[in-house]
Amino acid sequence: MKIAFIGGGAMGEAMVKCLLTKKVAAPQDMAVSDISPLRRELLSREYGVSTLADNRKAVTNVDLILLAVKPQNLPRVMEEIKGLALEQLVLSIVAGATLSSLCQGLNHSSVIRAMPNMPAQIGEGMTIWTATAETEQRQKELAQTVLGALGKEIYVTDEKYLAMATALSGSGPAYVFLFIEALVDAGVHIGLPRDMAQELVIQTILGSICTVEKTGKHPADLRNMVTSPGGTTTEALHQLEKGGFRSLLLEAVAAAYKKAERL
Repeated sequence: MKIAFIGGGAMGEAMVKCLLTKKVAAPQDMAVSDISPLRRELLSREYGVSTLADNRKAVTNVDLILLAVKPQNLPRVMEEIKGLALEQLVLSIVAGATLSSLCQGLNHSSVIRAMPNMPAQIGEGMTIWTATAETEQRQKELAQTVLGALGKEIYVTDEKYLAMATALSGSGPAYVFLFIEALVDAGVHIGLPRDMAQELVIQTILGSICTVEKTGKHPADLRNMVTSPGGTTTEALHQLEKGGFRSLLLEAVAAAYKKAERL
């Protein structure tokens, strides 16, 4: 499988690394086109992939063209490679770029749109993706293999779910990191050393996530198992609910979704 990356930024690099780690592709199977000489030098040195500055050259004789550029750079990139993707599959991870805009901009119909999230950088990502009706089954299987190297992936037939996933899983790591930061700060506030507070918080969150995943129980049932009547957890949860924790989170995701729809 020959892959051409257009864009070698953080997510492009993450995908290169994951594909190599999971042995989905070898260094000689990948080429990365990027405008930055520094990025090209780093990617070549760290991963042994070929790098170049010419997008048109990058997309020749490949099976998959992967668009990983910033949204503001996409129109220029599409103009450069328009009409060059004949039998190739085009996979875009560009935020806000719809299937119709990609097909029109590239004059191409075999297009997949995906929304990975930041933990893909360590192979623990969550990606939701969809494809045009013209995309062949073998091409979907190719995309599934590539996206599966980033972590878990979900295929959907309706593109509307990508904006929703952008608000939930795409932006979600930021919500979780903020929660971790606030919980560590709370531990420090009551007198714990910061390194101890951080270790307590991280393992508590990891253990809680694994419990949800492995038991299959509803989070509310698990929460009730921790919450004794009149106990410390009850008091803490009362304060969270009084502060609107649940409704604030809902409003935050809804706001992110509205923003994603406007992109």
